[in-house]
Amino acid sequence: MKNSRLMVFAILVLAGILITQLNQITNLDKQLGQNKATLKQSKTSQKQSQTIVSSPQAQQDHVSDSTKLVTLFVKTFSNLPTSSYPDTLKGMASQKVINELTQTFAPSVTFSDKAHYEVPMVSIRNAWRSDLEYLVIVKSDAQSVAYTITYDTDKKQITDISRLTLKGAFDNEK
Repeated sequence: MKNSRLMVFAILVLAGILITQLNQITNLDKQLGQNKATLKQSKTSQKQSQTIVSSPQAQQDHVSDSTKLVTLFVKTFSNLPTSSYPDTLKGMASQKVINELTQTFAPSVTFSDKAHYEVPMVSIRNAWRSDLEYLVIVKSDAQSVAYTITYDTDKKQITDISRLTLKGAFDNEK
């Protein structure tokens, strides 16, 4: 009788351990999936880093070309009427950006036919990512406007734009 009680107790303990281990399998599967995704992302990031490090001149040329395109984009939208944006900016920017410029930014900034806007400053925030971020200052005789612009080097388009408020006086002297 004592042996059978001991045997039942041992079976119950082993059954408890087995159930606990079976419950752990789903958690381990989730962790494995997360770790595989992290590994894949790390390998992609490492590959991009190796490419950039192995060819810094190519990356510099790439950034230079992107900066020219961003400058051209800003000059284009600040010196043309909003009605021409869908046709003129197509291919330079995503449809989301064109819509934002047409509906949000343009009415809040006075782009008159008489004013001519120049782009005195185009500054890059991070030159080593696939999405380059720029700070752009646009100025005329009457006003100055600052934008942050995101340029996707893979799509070769501007994918995001936001207008910044300029604090303090901006020197408009030439």
